[in-house]
Amino acid sequence: MNYIFISPNFPHTGTFFCDRLHNNGVNVLGIGDTPYDELDGLLKAALTEYYYVTSLEDYNQVYRAVAFFSFMYGKIDWLESMNEYWLELDARLRTDFNIAVGTRSDRISIIKEKSLMKHVYHEAGIPTARQHVVTTREAGRKFVAEVGYPVIVKPNIGVGANDTWKLTDDSSLEAFYDALPSVPYVMEEFIEGDIWTYDAIINSRGEPLFENTCTYAPVLDSVLDDQDVAFYACPYQPLELRDLGRRTVLAFGVKQRFVHLEYFRLEKAKPGLGKAGDFVALEVNMRPAGGHVTDMMNFAHSVDVFQIYADMVSTDRRLFPAADKERYCAYAARKDSHSYTHSGEDILAHYGSQVVLWEELPSIDWVAMGRYLYLARFDTYEEVQDFIAFVRA
Repeated sequence: MNYIFISPNFPHTGTFFCDRLHNNGVNVLGIGDTPYDELDGLLKAALTEYYYVTSLEDYNQVYRAVAFFSFMYGKIDWLESMNEYWLELDARLRTDFNIAVGTRSDRISIIKEKSLMKHVYHEAGIPTARQHVVTTREAGRKFVAEVGYPVIVKPNIGVGANDTWKLTDDSSLEAFYDALPSVPYVMEEFIEGDIWTYDAIINSRGEPLFENTCTYAPVLDSVLDDQDVAFYACPYQPLELRDLGRRTVLAFGVKQRFVHLEYFRLEKAKPGLGKAGDFVALEVNMRPAGGHVTDMMNFAHSVDVFQIYADMVSTDRRLFPAADKERYCAYAARKDSHSYTHSGEDILAHYGSQVVLWEELPSIDWVAMGRYLYLARFDTYEEVQDFIAFVRA
C-alpha cells in the first residue's frame, strides 16, 4: 500500500502517524517544504522516500512530486496531510491522480466553508446556530435585529479563533464593517456555553473505531480576554453527544478518516436550539485535533490513537484493545502576560507522577494557547479542577 503524507513533519503528530503506518508495512512517502536533513530521526526512519519542495503552496511542484512517486511505486492508495490548511490541496491531488480514499475537489467545499456546513447540519436535523454570510452593512444590521447581540464574525474558511470578532453593540458592528477584510466572512448568533468535541477514527463503512470527548471554554475567550487555556479529555462521552457525532459523520459522508467535530453545550435555553445542557453543532474538522490533544486521548484512554489509525488504514479494523480503566487528562497552560503563585517546579513537586508531560510550546501558539503547558492524569473531575486552579493561580 502506497500512502503519501503531505507535510509529515508539521504538525508534529505527523511523525507518529508515519511511524505507525511504517510499522504496519505501509509504504509511506513524504512530501514537504522542510529539507530532509532537518527532519526528525524517527520520521526519517518511517519514510520510504521523501520529496522536498520549496513551497507546498506551489501546486506544480507538489504535483510533480506525486507524479514521481506514482512512477516509482505504482498506484497511490492514500494521500493525507492531517492539516486543516492543506485539505484543499489534498482534495485536488486526489482528484488529479484518481486516488480513491478521501475527499475530492467536488466535495471539499462542504468541509471547508462554514456557510456550507450549515446546510448539511440543517438537512440532517442537527441543531446549529443561525448564520448569515456577510455581505452589506444593511444585511448585517438586519441579521443582528433577528438574533440580537452579541454576534460572532469569522472567516468563512479558517480554523480556531484567528481573525474572529465578537460584536456586542452597534458601534462594534460599524467598526467591523469599516475594517472588513477582503476574505469572505460569516456572522453567527452567539452561543453561551463550553465547547465539547467528538473525536473519532472512522472506518470504510462510516463506523467509529475510537471515540473521545474533550471539553473547554471557547478559544476566542483566551485570545480576546487573555485567559489561560485549560481543558480536559474525558473518560466518558455523553450519549447525546455521541449520537450527534455519529449522525454528523453520516451526514458528511465521512469514511476512513480521523475527525474532530465541535459542539456547544448550551449554558441556558436558546429558542429554536434547545434547553440548557443540550448540544449544538459548531463546525466539522476533517483531521485530528491539533496540539497535544492526541497525546491527551492516549493518556486518558490508555491507547495509541496513531496505531488505531494505522490499523484502520491497513486492516479497516481496530486491533488495539480497550483499557480496563480510563481517566481524565487535563491540560493547563500559562501565558507570559501573567504572574503566578506557584513555580513550574512547584507544580511538578506537588503533582509528581500525575504530571505526564510538560514543555514550552512553539512561539506561534503563545497568544492563543499559552507558553508553558502541563498535562496531568486524574481519576476524578474534582482532581482536574484542583490541578487547573493550582497551575493558573
